[in-house]
Amino acid sequence: MADIEVEFVTVERRFWSGSASMVVAKTTEGEIGIQSGHEPVLGELDAGGTVTVYTDEGKKVAAVQGGFLSVTATKVSILGESAEWSQDIDRSAAERALSEAGDDAAAIAAAQGRLRAVEKAGA
Repeated sequence: MADIEVEFVTVERRFWSGSASMVVAKTTEGEIGIQSGHEPVLGELDAGGTVTVYTDEGKKVAAVQGGFLSVTATKVSILGESAEWSQDIDRSAAERALSEAGDDAAAIAAAQGRLRAVEKAGA
């Protein structure tokens, strides 16, 4: 199977770039899976969503706080407000942040996204 190039950037930095067999992202319309040759699409990333990148080394899961996804036949560009790899997330801190979020929708979404990333990674 052909790979697709991935460029994953946040407001602060280049988060990750490389080649992947598939990218799965949670958008405001639901999850989308992208492989090489995918039809062009532009999507809005869900606040508190996740992005999973499947590489030859395995899958990499990130919690993403909003942004956009742009797809061409040969490239996926992910433009996130912020992102964090699942292995860098402290599960108990994310659970605590969720319980302390109260009515703050942004804080709830961020904590839920971090917990989803940990669960998807199987950590």
